[in-house]
Amino acid sequence: MVIPSLIERKRDGSSFAPGEWASLVRAYAAGEVPDYQMSALMMAVLWRGLDSAELTELTEAMINSGDRLRFDGWEVPRVDKHSTGGVGDKSSLVLAPMVACCGVGVPMMSGRGLGHTGGTLDKLESIPGFTTQMPLREAEAQVRRLGCALFGQTAEIAPVDKRMYALRDVTGTVPSIPLIAASIMSKKLAEGLTGLVLDVKTGIGSFLPAEDQALDLARTMIGLGESHGVRTVAFLTAMDRPLGRACGNALEVEECLMALQGQGPADLMAVTYALAVEMLLLAGVEADARAARTRLERVIASGAALEKFAAIIEAQGGNPVVAEDPSLLPQAGEVEVYETPKAGWVRQVEPRVIGHAIVAMGGGRQRVEDAVDPTVGFVITVKPGDRVDAGQPIASIFAKDEAGVAIGVAALREAIEVGERVEAPPLVSHRVTEGGVEKLGSKEVRK
Repeated sequence: MVIPSLIERKRDGSSFAPGEWASLVRAYAAGEVPDYQMSALMMAVLWRGLDSAELTELTEAMINSGDRLRFDGWEVPRVDKHSTGGVGDKSSLVLAPMVACCGVGVPMMSGRGLGHTGGTLDKLESIPGFTTQMPLREAEAQVRRLGCALFGQTAEIAPVDKRMYALRDVTGTVPSIPLIAASIMSKKLAEGLTGLVLDVKTGIGSFLPAEDQALDLARTMIGLGESHGVRTVAFLTAMDRPLGRACGNALEVEECLMALQGQGPADLMAVTYALAVEMLLLAGVEADARAARTRLERVIASGAALEKFAAIIEAQGGNPVVAEDPSLLPQAGEVEVYETPKAGWVRQVEPRVIGHAIVAMGGGRQRVEDAVDPTVGFVITVKPGDRVDAGQPIASIFAKDEAGVAIGVAALREAIEVGERVEAPPLVSHRVTEGGVEKLGSKEVRK
């Protein structure tokens, strides 16, 4: 197999012959293909795409490059949720313990920050002592025991995807529908699931801003899931503004703890409930959406969901007291309040600007090997459509030092636009299944 010729063929728009993707993935896993050649090939895929046969073969090869979670003989339904990524996108940390309280197994294998978006693993690792690195057999045992494990991809499961995921983050090849679909589904189809709910972000802060792109990705992933016997449903949700108020790892964990106590921001809870309700329906533990929503609200109100999260934290080496005392989370060295320079209506809170600023402040990665500062970020208290007065505090900057504060101030000035009133797009706009697309159009409810 001559790798340069494969790169050239894909660059020129040709499809690989049957067996070539499988052979390439095996060679890459064996160290026979260097990262620079794989990076070039991924760029060619970004521009030229993959046909359905190529996508299926690539996904299968990525799954087969490692092991799988095995729940043989366990009759409890297993449902996971996956988001394509966004700024302030923290719903996994809220819905996983909620759904686990309802008799559903949630083997939630997540990723790290990618590009300008935050990663669930980075958020979890801001909890003192929490480890996201678990052998598969240990993760299986915890799911059986507690109903949930929140862990990262290891060398055991889809290891080729793990390497490609890191390369995509630093080579500008993230926004490729086939690469996104193969990456997500190779991991999810190795989790031993009976159902999967996808949160496909759309809008200026997502990797695929256009609605038609998001729908294309949703359909692609649903097709891969259903063809493997995993019932799969996708929602399109807004990422034209950050989700919730907190943006940044430890800050987002604190907001999730508030959400599990019934005090979460309305937009975060709207998206979380939409996804969690669907998880219960796919699991078959509830027959209709209203009953599922009521059940989820009860596990929040009773404190059961917060207790479940504390148990997960303790099981994975973290300090469970954090669930009751968020001040134990790492704290920023500098905090500064940001005031709006003029009166008017908030027209925009640009999530990409916020996400890139968090990376620049040390809260994300510019290179694969970069460490992450869990303390930095923003708490932004306004949304598009809000009325503000000149000099009104609308955000707080959390930084390591004064240089980080300066980055944060500049980002907020650029990201938050104040002027004439605008109508924000709906938070949850579409529900996509194998049978078609349902337009929802639910608008954000503000508290």
